[in-house]
Amino acid sequence: MPTLDWIGKKAVLNHHRAVPYRLLRCDNSLSTGDPDAGNLLVQGDNLLALKALLPYYAGKVKCIYIDPPYNTGNENWVYNDAVNSPEMRQWLGKVVGKEAEDLSRHDKWLCMMYPRLSLLKDFLTEDGAIFVSIDDNEVQNLRAIMDEVFGPRNFVATVLWQKVYSPKNTAKHFSEDHDYILVYANNADCWRPNLIARSEEQDKAYKNPDNDLRGPWKTSDLSARNFYSKGTYSIACPSGRVINGPPKGSYWRFSEDSFKELDADGRIWWGKTKTQFPK
Repeated sequence: MPTLDWIGKKAVLNHHRAVPYRLLRCDNSLSTGDPDAGNLLVQGDNLLALKALLPYYAGKVKCIYIDPPYNTGNENWVYNDAVNSPEMRQWLGKVVGKEAEDLSRHDKWLCMMYPRLSLLKDFLTEDGAIFVSIDDNEVQNLRAIMDEVFGPRNFVATVLWQKVYSPKNTAKHFSEDHDYILVYANNADCWRPNLIARSEEQDKAYKNPDNDLRGPWKTSDLSARNFYSKGTYSIACPSGRVINGPPKGSYWRFSEDSFKELDADGRIWWGKTKTQFPK
């Protein structure tokens, strides 16, 4: 498997294992007073915090969401987004050594992210998943190191999050209207998304014009863009009209045998005039 290399990588590959375990100190003045609440708000370096939490939650977390620095280079924001804060420079100097003096902004970011992602993987249950927000500055590097930490086969999807609804007319090139959320499963073979039930408004799209005993249904297009070797054949309608094939540049989603099985099972809607099935 191709991997990404950068200055300082060797120093951080196993750094998460060398980070010492620490005890969390409870601040009673900020606590709710309910010891059974089960919620924690941890203040401090997230690498140290993760290592302190690991003995309690290793293999027990089903969903992780993180919003790391996007590494935009902006040092005047609410937090330093150039991976150039005094704390980060000190950490890099200690962990990476003299090589840290030659690190680019992207090298620094990768050195910071790798051990943290490695620790986060240890928190996930077998059917758990991690969601990571990022933008164009580091999305390609994040994908590469997450492939290395979680395995490319456990990549689930890159979700687009629309952050701007009115295009920026002042953009130098294109208006940057979205960020990304990379989704990786701990084990993609057993992870499944927790789907949201359909709303009443969505249910209105389902009808039952042929009184199908299986209940309301919704039509969908039987043609598809991707090539399918068994997806080109003619269809004879109940009225006698023959459809010579799928629309130009597309293919039927099913083989001819599968189509006939679906039709026999009442899953093909030909329309009230029996001349064509809906698009």
